[in-house]
Amino acid sequence: MKKLKCLPLCPVCDSIMEVKVLECPSCEVRLEGSFTPSPLKYLGEKEEEFVMLFLQARGNIKEMERLLGISYPTVRSKLEAIIEKLGLTPIEVDEEERISRVEILKKLEKGEISSRVAADLIKKERS
Repeated sequence: MKKLKCLPLCPVCDSIMEVKVLECPSCEVRLEGSFTPSPLKYLGEKEEEFVMLFLQARGNIKEMERLLGISYPTVRSKLEAIIEKLGLTPIEVDEEERISRVEILKKLEKGEISSRVAADLIKKERS
């Protein structure tokens, strides 16, 4: 028997659906109550695929560009739409705290940081 995807919204009135029963197919134990599905269940199939790929790419937008064959702004736009749909508030990066590549290289040159730390900081700056 084909399993149906949990419907997040009522197909009749658009209200949020509730999960009332959970059942184990192995031992047939059955739990009844009011269960809250994962917020990810409110995403469409394409959005869910995007999130899964984003996680596989470890959140690297450049890698998402390459994998999907789309531009950086398009990846960001899709990501912003999903964040909004899930009702999340994006964490803003303080631009003053972001260290530039030039500053990283200066710190490396002065011996303030190791080459490994410098490489990690440059990778972070790119993503």
